[in-house]
Amino acid sequence: MLNKMLYNTVLSQTLSPCGKYLVAGNTYGDLAVFDLDRILNPVLELLSVEYNKPKHIHSIDSKKQICSLVSTEKFLIIGTVNEICGWDWKAVVSVKLLKPVWSIKIPSQTFLDYNDVNCMWLSQDSEKLYAGCGDNNVYVFNLEDGSLISTYKGHNNFIHSIHGKNQQIISAGEDGLVMLWDTRSGKSHNKLEPHTNNKVSRPDIGKWIGSAALGDDWIVCGGGPRLSLWHLRSLDAVTVFDIPDNGIHVSFFHDDCVFAGGTSKHFYQMSYSGEVRVELPVSATTIYSAVLRTEYSTLLSLAGSSPEIDLCTSLNYKDQVLHFR
Repeated sequence: MLNKMLYNTVLSQTLSPCGKYLVAGNTYGDLAVFDLDRILNPVLELLSVEYNKPKHIHSIDSKKQICSLVSTEKFLIIGTVNEICGWDWKAVVSVKLLKPVWSIKIPSQTFLDYNDVNCMWLSQDSEKLYAGCGDNNVYVFNLEDGSLISTYKGHNNFIHSIHGKNQQIISAGEDGLVMLWDTRSGKSHNKLEPHTNNKVSRPDIGKWIGSAALGDDWIVCGGGPRLSLWHLRSLDAVTVFDIPDNGIHVSFFHDDCVFAGGTSKHFYQMSYSGEVRVELPVSATTIYSAVLRTEYSTLLSLAGSSPEIDLCTSLNYKDQVLHFR
């Protein structure tokens, strides 16, 4: 039997609405709840109590892997295999045993027995949930009643990443496509194929895209192809980032910088022109999840193929390591 202490992969993280709790989900169906106030401001008497371990560990009934997490004011939303479920935040942070308040079954349209909810994105008004799944589709659900509003079809392999901004959704997948969708019409109006660009392509790693994110005027994406910055309107590759990685799984914009990581010894912060400003050493061989808190105080949490989660209270260095168990 595998030792969960050693062989643990964290695929997703999210923060509570108050910003005081970090939740991480792993491939065994476990949710670790970390009390950030206790971790960042430890009381001297508690230093011997391993303050950098979870306050609670919850296990979902199915024991299936937790693929994605997002948060609303009231619910912790969990994307797992074949379903999405909502847990009350008050119960998540205060009790050791709990059950989901609601669940949504994924309407898989393939022969697959297992349809992973690989990624989710919540609309700004928290009314719609976009789920990128293992059956190549993006499903749009109404969180008021759990009904299916729309299905975005266009990928021909499973979806790794989804993000939204300004009435647009961007999705990226194993097929090497980066697709842009209009949330009003539910139609795709543009797409990229980074692996067809000679400056970006890395055939030895593959054509898959592990992450894509939207800025006001830019797209950042990477995976098998190199991490690259594309102009949103012209769809031209403006910058190809020269970082030593074997695949990108995380990328996002913050404060006129690009943040990115994956199969690499470091998590990177770069200017739009490609200058590497910060290299953060990471505990995991591969980073699958990064969450950034900007309210209250700055906090960056990095997790992946390790039971250890790196916590950065400054974006310039790692100053805490959390332990899943």
